[in-house]
Amino acid sequence: MKLSEAKHQFIDSWGSFGTHWGINRTMAQIHALLLVSPDPLSQDDIMEQLSVSRGNVNMNIRDLIDWALVQRTSIPGERREYFVAEKDIWKVATTIIKERKRRELDPMLKLMDQLTAIEGDKKDKEVKQFVETMQGIKRFGDKADKMLDVLVKADENWFVGSLMKFFK
Repeated sequence: MKLSEAKHQFIDSWGSFGTHWGINRTMAQIHALLLVSPDPLSQDDIMEQLSVSRGNVNMNIRDLIDWALVQRTSIPGERREYFVAEKDIWKVATTIIKERKRRELDPMLKLMDQLTAIEGDKKDKEVKQFVETMQGIKRFGDKADKMLDVLVKADENWFVGSLMKFFK
C-alpha cells in the first residue's frame, strides 16, 4: 500500500471511529489529518485535503482546540494561522478521557446525587426501588470515575506494565 492510500484510509477510518466516540466525522478526520501531518497545516490546507468547507473546518478546529487536541501555531513570515495536533497518543487518549468524563460522567453523577434525594416514604416499595437503583448507578459511576482518574494520572509505562501483569 502506498503512503497516500494508507493516509487516506487512516483519515477515513479515524473519522468513522470518531462517530463512535461521540464526535462528528469531520472533526475526527481533521484530527487524523493533523496527527499524520509532519508539518503544521492551515485551514486552506485542511479544506483542500479533506474537501470540506471553510466553515466546517473552522468550527471543528475550534472544537479540537477546546478539547486540547490541537493547538494554533505560527510560521515565521506567514500571516495565516496553522494548526498542529498533539502527536503523543497517550496524551491524546487521556485528554479525550478527561473531556468525555467532564461532559458525560460528571453530569450523570450529579444527577444521581439529586435523584437519590427524592422525597417520599422510604418504606414505600416504589420509592425504595427507585432509590436503590439510583444508588447502584451512582456507586458504579463513582467507581468508574475513580478508575478514570487513576488512568488519566497514570504514566503510560506503569499502565502498560499493570495491564500486562493482569493478563499473565
